[in-house]
Formats: sequence, C-alpha cells, structure tokens
Amino acid sequence: MTFSKEGAGHRQRLRDRFLKAGLDSLRDYEIVELLLTLGTPRRDCKKPARDLLAEFGSLRAVIEASSADLKKIKGIGPANVFGLKLIRAVIDRYLKDRIIERDFIESSEQVIEFLSHTLSFRDRETFLVIYLNGRNQILASEELFTGTLATSAVYPREVVKKALSKKAAALIFVHNHPSGNLNPSKDDIAITKKLKAAVATIDVAVHDHIIVAGNGHYSMADHGLL
Repeated sequence: MTFSKEGAGHRQRLRDRFLKAGLDSLRDYEIVELLLTLGTPRRDCKKPARDLLAEFGSLRAVIEASSADLKKIKGIGPANVFGLKLIRAVIDRYLKDRIIERDFIESSEQVIEFLSHTLSFRDRETFLVIYLNGRNQILASEELFTGTLATSAVYPREVVKKALSKKAAALIFVHNHPSGNLNPSKDDIAITKKLKAAVATIDVAVHDHIIVAGNGHYSMADHGLL
C-alpha cells in the first residue's frame, strides 16, 4: 500500500502523542502500527496492525507470537516482523539488566518478572540457569538447553562447566512448561536431583528450580523438593 501525505501526518501525530503523553495515550493497535513501521517506514501499517490485534487478541500476544505466525497475516513480511521482534528483545535485555548484580532474595519479584516475560509463552521447553556469587548476587543468567526435560536434553557436565566458568557459588534452575501446567513432572524432579549432585562435586549449591507457565511460577524449594 502506498504511503500518502495523509498517512505521514497520521503517523507523526501518533509519535507526537506518545512523546507528549506516553504509551497510555495510544491504543494497542496504534502501538503495533508504530512498531511495524520500524521496518517499513514508507508503508501504511494501520490495517495490518488492526489485523494482528484481531488475530492474536492482545498487544502482549502479538509481541510474543512467532515470526511464522506473524507472517500469516496479510501485509506482514520479514521487515515488519523486525520491529516486533526488536521491541521484544529490548524488553528482555532491559529486564535482564535490572537483576544483574542484585541480591536474588531482595530482587526476587524482578527476577520472576524477567523469567515470566522471557519463558512463559514459548512453545518449547527452555532450560535457563541463574548464576549467583557467595553473597547471593546475580552474576548472570543463561539459556542452556531447549527441548523436553523428559529427554536427555539437559547435560550435567555442561552445567558444571558453565558454573565453573562463571565462578558461581550457587545456581537457580528455571524452565518453562508450554502446557501451562505448573506442577513438576517426575522427570523435572529427577533431573534436578541429578544436577544438584553434579554441581555439589565442585562445591556449588542449588538454591531452587523454578517452573514458569503462563502467568504463574512454581518453586521446588518452597515445596521441599530440593
């Protein structure tokens, strides 16, 4: 669709409104529209933005959607997906940076916010490790494995290797359940015990194994499973 002077004026009004009154001054489809224009600045993105909201139901769902699903919407191509994926990556980086060098206990709400945004709506299980120093400050977080924990996707040797390289004193394991079920499976519990025994050989503790699903989370430590 060609980009008219009227369209240019409309887009500038959206930008001005945001700069003057913030994100709350924009409707969800207008936010999506602006993100789409990052990749195609000379195209009218109003209709594709509305179609995305109609298809996925919410701004968050649009941002969380896979590239393949986004491109099923007429008028959405790789350049448009760029804008949506860029904002998602920026949010992830921002939330991650907020927790680095913070005490895990004192910043636990921020950690859960980061984990929920990063993992909760993925369609495959992802295993992430948070590395802590001796003062329980967060050194780093890292995604190590992707796949189902029922398989041999999680390798204790790799976890030990990474813990040594990060000079960690303690670890927190995290993975998501795409099914939405927060309860740990027998395999989840088994691999946790296996990993805990492996890192104990290098004097590294395991503080928790957190399961993330939807808007909720489950702590194995809180339920006495460690």
